[in-house]
Amino acid sequence: MAEEPDNLVLVMLRRLDGKFDRMAEEMREMKGRLTNVEIVISALVTADGRMQHAIDRMSERLDRIERRLDITEIAPPL
Repeated sequence: MAEEPDNLVLVMLRRLDGKFDRMAEEMREMKGRLTNVEIVISALVTADGRMQHAIDRMSERLDRIERRLDITEIAPPL
């Protein structure tokens, strides 16, 4: 007995279902990649904050050293 051809609507729905499955998988992958990007950005912001803090402390120390050695710059006249 020959196989009956599938209903055209069912064929189209199965194709759409497959496409939606692939799209859902791609979305899961993209969400994972986005999470990784967010983690890296967060780490960079934290590192930048730490570096800025270290620079501020070095600047304070340099100012203190210059005051102790009395070698502060004289501002040029305007």
